[in-house]
Formats: sequence, structure tokens, C-alpha cells
Amino acid sequence: MNFLDKQKLAFAAAATAIALGCSNLAQAETPSWCGPKKATIALLDGYGGNSWRQVTTASGKEEALKCPSITKYEYADGQGDTQKSISDIKAMAAKGIDALVVFPDAGQAMLPAITAVYKSGKVIVPYRVEAGGQAGVNYTKFIGTDFVNDGQNWGNWIKSVLPQGGNLLFLSGPAGNSQGLDELKGLKSVLGPEYKFINPEPFDVTNWDPALTQKVLTAEIAKNNKIDVIVSDFGPSLVGALPLFKQSGRSIPALATSDGNSLGCLWADVHQDNPDFKLFTVSTENDNVRLAVQQAVAAVTGGTPPTAETFKGPVFENSVTGAPHAVQCRKDLPGQIYLSAELSPEEQTKAVSTK
Repeated sequence: MNFLDKQKLAFAAAATAIALGCSNLAQAETPSWCGPKKATIALLDGYGGNSWRQVTTASGKEEALKCPSITKYEYADGQGDTQKSISDIKAMAAKGIDALVVFPDAGQAMLPAITAVYKSGKVIVPYRVEAGGQAGVNYTKFIGTDFVNDGQNWGNWIKSVLPQGGNLLFLSGPAGNSQGLDELKGLKSVLGPEYKFINPEPFDVTNWDPALTQKVLTAEIAKNNKIDVIVSDFGPSLVGALPLFKQSGRSIPALATSDGNSLGCLWADVHQDNPDFKLFTVSTENDNVRLAVQQAVAAVTGGTPPTAETFKGPVFENSVTGAPHAVQCRKDLPGQIYLSAELSPEEQTKAVSTK
């Protein structure tokens, strides 16, 4: 064998090694919930018109496309219209989409359409909002969120900063919403009678709307000379309302809530002039969709499904201890992103800026 032949053989061996290395790397990066069967998937929102949904939608797409077996990802926005949401589900199934992940905002009104798609042989995974029914009968799996856990995390922090008790103001979304009720259950499981809820039972209704939140907080400040801590399950909705305390000559009180870049930047701007403004956040839980996507992809491609069927949002910020994170603020990026999300801040910015 001459020198040239030896050189060719060496190059060939090197190329084979590189190819095998790339192949092994690709296999290593393919998640266990991604099986070999090719499939298409769609994410369907009941209402997609806010930044939380936009970031969540982009997160769902990113997660689905981690699986090379997924050949197409589609999306539909019900725009707050129950009939459109139902039609979207039926249309996605009719056009041949293999798996559907559904945020059923309208609750049980969505169940007949979900059930019909499931019985037609499709994989369908509702998540976060319960539509009734049961797995294996009406849908493939339901991926919920442990809101009681959020309430317990808030409650334990409140005990650490107000060990002697105090006046609590709890704000949630629409009247009777199950998220708020579960969070309250978690709060009351760790807080004793020395913590007095001064809001109307079970919580002040805000519909998670900033304008209504400001109206509600204005009334509560006027009624209550002493508010030691505010609990809210959507922190960014408070950003426009918290300066009301300054107008009343009072410090913003301690706040246990969910994260948002706008809220973190507000704290960074005003906490030195508001000595009582301690901030504790749990994740705003955009990544709930990732678990739902993983379950749907596993079912439709023949992968190994995750063991978890309920998403537990992690604690994110604590201005007192700095653990697991100090308060986060990216003033160079939009306020309506969520730094607790796995999706990069830059990708979130694209998601909220293109709508």
C-alpha cells in the first residue's frame, strides 16, 4: 500500500468516525419521549391573545420539534370564542393532524369535541384547564398543574417574613376559578389563624385584568389601613396598580405572586423607596405546555411517556434570600416576557413582538 492509499484510508476512517460520532450524538439528544413513528402535532388555544399564551405557544413548538419524528407543528387560536375553539379542534383532526394538545379555556363545553376526536383514533391531550371526562375514555391524558403547591410555597414564604402573622390580601382571576381556589387551599394548609385574609371570600376577583386589578386594589387600600402582604396568581397584572400605595403615602407591602419581567423591573426601580416591598415569585408556568407536548408526542410516536402527569411550577425569585434567584430584570427586553420560562428571553421577545 503506497502513501497515497494509506492517506485515503486514514481519511475514510476519520470520516466514518465523525459520522458515527454525529449519529451517536443525535441519538443521545433525542429525548426518550420521542419515538420512531412519524407524526404531526397541533397546539390549540382557547384564547391566544396575550403574552403568556404567545410565550407558551412558542415553548410548545420548541418542545415538539426536539423530536425528529414530528414532521409538522400547527397552531390555532380560538380567540376567546368557544364555537371557534370547537371548530378548530374538529378542523385539525379532519385535516389529518395526528396529535392535538388543547388548552380548553371553555372547560366542559369543549369535552364533546375532545371526546369525538379521541374516539376517532387521534391522540388528544388537554392541559391546565379541566374539561371534565377521564383519560382513556374522553382523551389520551390530562396534564394538570399543582396550584395547591403554589399556595403552599407562598404560605411558607409569608411565614418566614411575617412570623407573627398579619393581614393578607389575596387576588385571583374570575369568580370561582379552580386555580384560585386550589391556591387558597395551599395557603390555608400552612398558615394559621394569625394570618387574616381581609379580602372578600374566597378572593378578590380581578379576571387577571390589569385595569380591574387597579380598581380592586384602589378600593382595598381605601378600606384597609394595614395590608401586610398581597398574594396574587398573576404578578404582571399588578404592575400598574402597585404605585397606588405611594399615592396613599404607604410602602408597597410584601408580595407573593408569579413572575414577569415587568414586575421584576418594577421591584428593581422602587424597592429602595418601599422598605416593606419584599418579593417572592413562583414560575408563571409557561412550561406546563412542555409536559403536555411530551405526553402527546410519546403517545403518537411510540416514545416513553414522562412519569409526571401534573406540572409543579418551581419557586423562582426571593428578594430576601436570593435563592433560588434574586429578583430578575431585563430592561433591554419587553416587560411582557417571563424569565422563569425555559424558552430563551430572546426567543420570547420574538414571540411577543411578532403578534
